[in-house]
Amino acid sequence: MEIKNKKAYFDYEIIKEYETGIVLKGTEIKAIRQGSVSLKDSFARIKNNEVYVINMYIAKYEEGNIFNHEERRERKLLLHKKEILKIKEAIMQDGYSLVPLKLYLKKNKAKLLIGIAKGKKLYDKRESLKKKELDKETKRNLNLYNL
Repeated sequence: MEIKNKKAYFDYEIIKEYETGIVLKGTEIKAIRQGSVSLKDSFARIKNNEVYVINMYIAKYEEGNIFNHEERRERKLLLHKKEILKIKEAIMQDGYSLVPLKLYLKKNKAKLLIGIAKGKKLYDKRESLKKKELDKETKRNLNLYNL
């Protein structure tokens, strides 16, 4: 099970990636296992030398009744202090931000891959669309000749 933030790869150029753990409450892990998660429009921020993911949507778990969680609450990310300081130093530069890239399970624990990213300009986005289209075209042509 893997949930990707496709918009992040389109809107940003990823400089460096970090694997983090997430502090979850009760029914959140069950909802993640069901795959009812969205990373769209979410971002990460550093507060008091701690990293938080903001606006990540985890749907309510149906069987959770009164123990259910808030869907878009701030969730703390687990990183080593040295990593947090490196990230903080990197995003202090102009135009850099911290973006969640994908959420996955590893040894039954939820992990979030975050990346230090720099925003793409409009012409860069157009360029990546052209490249993607050319790759599709060449793949299509290769498949036709292999038949």
